[in-house]
Amino acid sequence: MIPYGRQEITEEDVEAVVAVLRSDFLTQGPMVPRFEQAIADYCGGGHAVAVNSATSALHIACQALGLGPGDWLWTSPITFVASANCALYCGAQVDFVDIDPRTYNLCPRALEHKLIEAKPAGRLPKVVVPVHLCGQPCDMAAIHRLSREYGFRIIEDASHAIGGRYQGEPIGNCRYSDITVFSFHPVKIITTAEGGMALTQDAGLAHKMALLRSHGITRDPAQMTHEADGPWYYQQIELGFNYRMTELQAALGVSQMARLDDYVARRHQLAKRYDALLADLPVTRPWQHPDSYSGLHLYVVRLQLDQIGRPHRQVFESLREQGIGVNLHYIPVHTQPYYQRMGFKAGDYAEAERYYAEAISLPMYQTMTHAQQDAVVAALASALAPIR
Repeated sequence: MIPYGRQEITEEDVEAVVAVLRSDFLTQGPMVPRFEQAIADYCGGGHAVAVNSATSALHIACQALGLGPGDWLWTSPITFVASANCALYCGAQVDFVDIDPRTYNLCPRALEHKLIEAKPAGRLPKVVVPVHLCGQPCDMAAIHRLSREYGFRIIEDASHAIGGRYQGEPIGNCRYSDITVFSFHPVKIITTAEGGMALTQDAGLAHKMALLRSHGITRDPAQMTHEADGPWYYQQIELGFNYRMTELQAALGVSQMARLDDYVARRHQLAKRYDALLADLPVTRPWQHPDSYSGLHLYVVRLQLDQIGRPHRQVFESLREQGIGVNLHYIPVHTQPYYQRMGFKAGDYAEAERYYAEAISLPMYQTMTHAQQDAVVAALASALAPIR
């Protein structure tokens, strides 16, 4: 089986983790701050807060921005459920904005239309979470302009996008957002096994997120409500969580960061090769916005079903049967049973549902060989061949 994504672990990675195992610190040691600094430096400065998953990063980002009961968070329906669930963890409500049919990201025009309708009803969002699907950044300048007009805060869900750029600048510099979130799951561009990161240019937000990731506990006398009883003393000043990243994970992340640019460049080579190999097949290849340099976490094609003459599922299953580990990113969140119990229903977001009916994620990872890529294309051609 050729997987849709996979990590690369080198001897240098193994040695970095083993060195931590032989050190005095397995958690809350020097490697986590080192990893945070490496990410912050790569993204153009600011503050980075490492946590145990991107879901945790989204949660503490929402908490740091004060999202709570009575508030609304809006995001894309084409994303992993965590982009919406983070609002529910805070007691807030969720709504969705349909996608752009070319980029598959949250559509700024649909966002503006929804904001115009929401304002007189008093249902404007407190937070909007644009999702950089497949690694391609959203139109952040347009979304930021709307945030100035309508007063919402922005969390970039860049779980797919580390190593990418927007308008020539690194994704994660938070030029057009309050907070940016990365994921380091094994299928992502670099990995810490599990792990996430929240970045911000705001020192206050960074401090709040760092407090929330570790039970809301401080040992800083300046933050305590009264004088410490002794050198052992700490105070819980917020209701926080145990979202810490371990030293082992951070060591793996530091080692992987050395190859990040090479990984993204290799993904671009593979994408260009896919573009050429798929040119004559009845599929729509990914469109890349000229303002962006995608992290290319995923390579998604859309089946031209009117030309194929067979169902989406049949093509997908044929690929799986031929040993190609295709996937589908994502099932629209509003169609999930949990969200349908809130009142969402099929038909609410037409572009997202059209995308879901046609999309297939082809294998894409930096160690993929040309022979494996040729096998993927041959299998897809076979799956799309006219029925005799």
